[in-house]
Amino acid sequence: MIRPFGVATAAALVAGTTLALWLPHWPHWPWFAALLAAGLFAWCRPGRVRLLGACLAGLGLCGLHGIHALSVRLPPAHERADFALSGEVVGLPVHESARTRFEFRVDGGDAIPSFLQGRKLRLSWYDGRDGVDERRYEIVPGSSWRFTARLRAPRGLRNPGWFDSEKHALSHRIAATGYVRTAQAPEREGVRGGIDAWRGDLADRIEVAVAQDSSRYVRALAIGDTRGLDEADWETLRATGLTHLIAISGFHVGLVAGFFALMAAGIWWLLPDLSRGLPRPQAAALVAFAGALGYAAVAGFELPTVRTVLMIAVVALARMTRSHASVTDALAMAAIAILLVDPLSILAAGFWLSFAGVAWLVWCLPQTRAVPVVRGFLWAQVVATLGLLPLTAILFGQASVVGPLANIMAIPWWSLVVVPLALVGTALEAIQEGWGTWAWQAAAWCFDLSWPLFRWLAESELSLWWLPEARWFALPLALVGAFWLLLPRGLPGKSFAWVLLLPLLWPDRHLPRHGEAHAVVLDVGQGLSVLVLTARHALLYDMGPKVPNGFDAGERVVVPALQALGVRGLDVAVVSHGDADHVGGHEAVMRRFPAPVVFAAREAALEGAAPCLAGSSWELDGVRFEFLHPDVHFPPFRNESSCVLRVATTSGALLLTGDVGEVVERMLVRRQADAMRSDVVLMAHHGSRLSSDPAFIAATGASHAIASMGHGNRFGHPHEDTVQRWQRSGARVWSTADGGALRVRLQRDGVRIDARRDSHRRPWDAAWLARRLQAESHGVSYRPD
Repeated sequence: MIRPFGVATAAALVAGTTLALWLPHWPHWPWFAALLAAGLFAWCRPGRVRLLGACLAGLGLCGLHGIHALSVRLPPAHERADFALSGEVVGLPVHESARTRFEFRVDGGDAIPSFLQGRKLRLSWYDGRDGVDERRYEIVPGSSWRFTARLRAPRGLRNPGWFDSEKHALSHRIAATGYVRTAQAPEREGVRGGIDAWRGDLADRIEVAVAQDSSRYVRALAIGDTRGLDEADWETLRATGLTHLIAISGFHVGLVAGFFALMAAGIWWLLPDLSRGLPRPQAAALVAFAGALGYAAVAGFELPTVRTVLMIAVVALARMTRSHASVTDALAMAAIAILLVDPLSILAAGFWLSFAGVAWLVWCLPQTRAVPVVRGFLWAQVVATLGLLPLTAILFGQASVVGPLANIMAIPWWSLVVVPLALVGTALEAIQEGWGTWAWQAAAWCFDLSWPLFRWLAESELSLWWLPEARWFALPLALVGAFWLLLPRGLPGKSFAWVLLLPLLWPDRHLPRHGEAHAVVLDVGQGLSVLVLTARHALLYDMGPKVPNGFDAGERVVVPALQALGVRGLDVAVVSHGDADHVGGHEAVMRRFPAPVVFAAREAALEGAAPCLAGSSWELDGVRFEFLHPDVHFPPFRNESSCVLRVATTSGALLLTGDVGEVVERMLVRRQADAMRSDVVLMAHHGSRLSSDPAFIAATGASHAIASMGHGNRFGHPHEDTVQRWQRSGARVWSTADGGALRVRLQRDGVRIDARRDSHRRPWDAAWLARRLQAESHGVSYRPD
C-alpha cells in the first residue's frame, strides 16, 4: 500500500519538484495552478495514482513558487534607479576591507514604492575615495536604517563551473541587488533585536573570547557563522572533504536534542510526580524538539538543521501518540514538509546532500547492534563516500581523494570533542555573559591540535580531483552504479558497476581534432578572457578583471571554468596589455595553472613574460598561432599596444584584438590586409565607438563578431554604431552579456558558436526574462531569435 506520506510519495514529490526546475522556461501561472489542483486531488486517492498526484503537485507548486519569486523582482523600467529606503538588516552582514555586504528587508509605507515594500535586497556599502567609511561598520544584525540605494534586478555571469548567482537569488527570494549611495547620509534608526541580532552579538563574543585564528572555526561550529572563513579555508575544507563538518549540520542539532532529552528525563526522574501529567518518554521527546528548534533558529535555520528538526518532530509526534515512526518515515515526512513549505529549497546543494546522506546510511548500515563500533564507523565512511560521490561530482565538480581518510580522523575528534565544547559554550553564554569563554577556548585549542594535519593533507597533489562537466545522463548512471556497489557482497556484476561511474568521472570533453580549435570566450563581466583549445594543448588569452579588495575574475570565473572544461594545465598564456580588466586575474590563474610560456605586451611589465611581437608564430596540433601586433618599434601606448593574435585552423580563423583602436586597425589593414582574414573576430576594446573601423571590418570578412563586456556597463559597450557596422558587413554579433560564455568551434564542418545561456537554459535566466518582457511589451507572444 502506498502511504500518503511514505517514502515512495516523498520520492515522487521530489521528482516533480525537480522536473519543474529542469524546464527551459516556465509557462504562465494558470498552468501550474491547474497541475497543483490535479496533483492534490490524485494525491488524496488511494493506489498508485497517489504517486502521480505527488509528482504533479510538486511540479505545480514549485512552478508557482518560482514564478512568484521572479514576479517580485525589480521591474526592468526601474533598473539602476535610486530609491530612498527604510528597513532592517537581516542575517549576518559581512565586513570586508573595502565594503560591507548585507541583506536588507524593506519596510512598508506609502513613502516606498509598492514593488519594493517588504522585499529582501542584497546590498553593499563601499568605502569612499577618502578612505575607510567607518559608518558601514554600524551595519549589524537587526539594525534599522534609512538610506538611498541604487538597485538592479539580480543578474549574474554564466560560465562552465561558475556559481549561479541568479539561481541563488531565486532560492533566497532576492528582489534586487545594489549599493548604498553615501552622498545622501545614511541614518541609523536603532536596533530592533531578534534572533539575528542575538546571533551577531554571540559571534562578537566568541571573537573576543578566543584569541587564536581558529576563532572563526569556533563561530562556524557554534552558531553557523562562516563569515570569517576565507577562500583558502574553504579550499582546504573542500580538498579534505570536511565542509559538511565545519558548518552547522544535522549532527549538531541531534547533539542538542539529545542533551535536552537527557535533561528532561533527569528532571522527570527527580520529580516523579510530573509523570502523572505527562509521561517521561513524551516529555523527553517534546523537550528535545523544543531544544532542536531553538538551536536551529540560532544557526539561522540552515536546511540541514531544518531537516533534522522535522525528523525529530515526527519522532516526538509518534511518541505523543504512542505510535511507531522509523527513521525512514521521519526522513520522508521531513522531505515532504520542506518541499510543501518551500519547494525552491531543492535548489540548494544542502537539500540533496542532507537527505541523500541520511538515506544512504539508513539503507546500507546494518540494523543490528552486534556490529562492532569501529567496523560500523568505517562502513559508514564507505557508504557516505560512494553514495554521495555522484552528487558531489555534479554539484561541485570535484571529488576529494583524501576525504575518506580525513573524515575518519575528523569525525570522532570534531564531533565528539570540538563541537560539544562549542555548543556548551553557546549554551552557557545564553545563560550568563562570560560563562561560555572557557568552553570556546577549549574548543579552539582542541581544533588547533588537528587542523595542521588536515592542512597538510589538503596541500597534497592528490587531495582534490576536479572533474569536467558531464552530460545529463551521467548522474543517473552513477547513482545506479553506486547503488550496485553498495549491495551485499556476493552479488554478481560488481565490476560492471564501476563502468557506470565512468561517464561522470571521465566524461567526453568533445575536444577538437588535429587541425581544429575551440575557443571559449568567458563571461567575466567588463573584461576579457578567452581559452583556446587544440587537440592536446590549451592557450589562455587574458585573465579577466580584478577589483582591489573585491571581485577577482581569475579566481571566481576563469579558474573554475578551466576546471569544469577539464583543462589540466596551460601551455601558453597571453596578456594582451596591462589594463586591470585584462590582466587582473593573472595572479590567481597562474597560481592554479602556471604556464611555461607567457607572452605579454611590453607596457604590461609582467615579470618573466616574453614580449608579443608581430611576426612571432608557432604551431600546436596543426593550428597556427601568430602575433600581428605590435611590432618591435611600436611605443607602449597601453590599449593601442595590445597583443593581436590570429588563430588559424584548417577550416577557419579567429582574431583576438585586445583593446586596440581604429588607428591600429587601419595600420594593420595597410600593412597586412591578407593576414586579417578571419571567420570570427573578437571586437576590439569590447566594441567601443572608436574601434571596429569599416576598413578593418571589410578586411577581416568575418561572419561572426563577439563583444566581451558586462551587462549594463557604464561605458555603453558595445556601442550601437559599432554593432551596426558589423551587422552591415553581414556578420552576426554576439555578446557575453546576453549569451554568457560563448564557445567557438572552428571545425571541418564549419564554424559554430554556442551561447551558454542557450545551451544550458534555466527558467530563472535573467537575460531570457529580459528578452521575454521586452517582447511582451511590444505585443509579441513568442521569444524573438
